[in-house]
Amino acid sequence: MGQRKHWKKAVQVAGASLLTVAMLAGCSNSNSGTEAGGDTAEAAGADKGKLSIMLPNFEAENPPENSPVILKLEELTNTDVDLQWVPSSSYDDKFNITLASGKLPDLMVVLGKSPSFINAARAGAFWELDAYLADYPNLNAMNEIVRNNASIDGKTYGIYRARELGRNGVTIRKDWLENLGLDDPKTLDEFYEVLRAFTFDDPDGNGKDDTYGLVASKFNGPWDNMQIWFGAPNKWEENAEGKLVPAHETEAYMEALRFFRKLYEEGLVNKDFAVMDATKLPDPFVNGQAGVMIDVADNAQRMDQKILEKDPNATDRVDVLQAMEGPDGLRDMPTSGYSGLIAVSKSSVKTEDELKKVLSFLDQLNEAELQDLLYNGIEGQQYEKKGEYIVPTTDKLLLRDLTGLNQILMFVPENRYLPIETTPVREKVAEVQIANRDIVIPNPGEPLISDVYAKKGPQLDNIINDARTKFIVGQMDEAGFQQAIQLWKTSGGDEYVQEINELYAALKE
Repeated sequence: MGQRKHWKKAVQVAGASLLTVAMLAGCSNSNSGTEAGGDTAEAAGADKGKLSIMLPNFEAENPPENSPVILKLEELTNTDVDLQWVPSSSYDDKFNITLASGKLPDLMVVLGKSPSFINAARAGAFWELDAYLADYPNLNAMNEIVRNNASIDGKTYGIYRARELGRNGVTIRKDWLENLGLDDPKTLDEFYEVLRAFTFDDPDGNGKDDTYGLVASKFNGPWDNMQIWFGAPNKWEENAEGKLVPAHETEAYMEALRFFRKLYEEGLVNKDFAVMDATKLPDPFVNGQAGVMIDVADNAQRMDQKILEKDPNATDRVDVLQAMEGPDGLRDMPTSGYSGLIAVSKSSVKTEDELKKVLSFLDQLNEAELQDLLYNGIEGQQYEKKGEYIVPTTDKLLLRDLTGLNQILMFVPENRYLPIETTPVREKVAEVQIANRDIVIPNPGEPLISDVYAKKGPQLDNIINDARTKFIVGQMDEAGFQQAIQLWKTSGGDEYVQEINELYAALKE
């Protein structure tokens, strides 16, 4: 990491437009047999580069190979792009199988710093990019904090896909608050009272006992987020001796668990949360059964849209709030500032010359024209322009041509695509995310790569997450939870803590 200290944390990107397609002439892998050709797009046209990219799709259908959006991407970058789609539900398995095969595509979307990716990067399966990025204006302007979070042993093995650091929020049924004469909750006590009212005071006015406060699923994110409100650390906390302590060993963590258990006992959260698939999470909110969701703030605009799709007259039903104020004030769990990486494999991109062409391709994807294409599609097809905004089409056949292509967007150093016309909810989401930047609690262990965790991480996480769920639903008391912590320690947790602290000490030095 010391090698980066002389780099500027931000660079002027105005010169990025000088990255013409000529620089991309030979984005080729070892199987394409193409080389760079000429200094102009015309010269490059006779020697089109080729790139294979493995990426996930979170929708049911892939865009067709003759998608006009893909064809436009190939035209603008002078590159034949082979998109190797994998369903998101099986992406981790396919990623690991591909790594084990040793036959990797040129570029791979890496969804997280999994043990398999860490081991592969350390073993030399992917290019270390630090020495090359200064030549690419957009890539070199990565946020230094986020770049550090995404690093492995302080080294950059991929271009992160940027996300808002202060992205989390509380999505709430605004109409229910108004029906009950309640103000927006701001503290933990007020939040509890709202959940009670949403459960027992007939917030939809239909005279039936058919609502509840909070909808949750087996996804751990909402619980992790709410723990921060109570003063629990974001995974690790530095104690008075300068040592890192895991969150589940703090009293604030237990205070949060007691609160969660109370919500469950009183029926203020859905009883089936421990088995509910995360993809079903929006349904109770949209269908008028639940009044609160805790997730990324931009879920509010999606919920607003889904409600309007069911009933175009159902306006002004959704709002989004910041974190609830707890004993230590306003605190929020940040994202890591990124959602996965785009890594360049060494098995297909064998030489520095080939790497530079690939990096030119990635750099160009961060220009406004390419961001707009891959995020919004083509004007007149996937959207129409309305002043400075766009109006997306509702034609599902046209939208299919765009499906999933945003998975190769990095948004470095910033979002440059044309925005959708604003709504009150969208404006509020932006306000919450900006305000969150001042209250997010960083994870001091974020850049630390533990060999123990690489081997035992899933087992260790399962011990704590399983114990937390059992405690919330009343299958385990506090003594049982402490026994689970002891099991965590003897199953590798003590080794993990020791190694993390050795790494942390070295990082501070």
